[in-house]
Amino acid sequence: MDIDAEMRRKIVVSIVSVGVFFAVFIGIGATFGPDLGSTGGLALVGSVALFIIVMAATGIFLSD
Repeated sequence: MDIDAEMRRKIVVSIVSVGVFFAVFIGIGATFGPDLGSTGGLALVGSVALFIIVMAATGIFLSD
């Protein structure tokens, strides 16, 4: 199976987006520790919402 340049670009952008999402999760965990509390929980919910928005925008950008 041959992967063309366009598909390779989509794969790389998607992998980088997910990698940044995991890095943000690890950063929140390192900042707030095992007891997240309400502020850490809000940060996690915000990061999930931001991830959804970023992935939607990435999908729109890559669909052109």
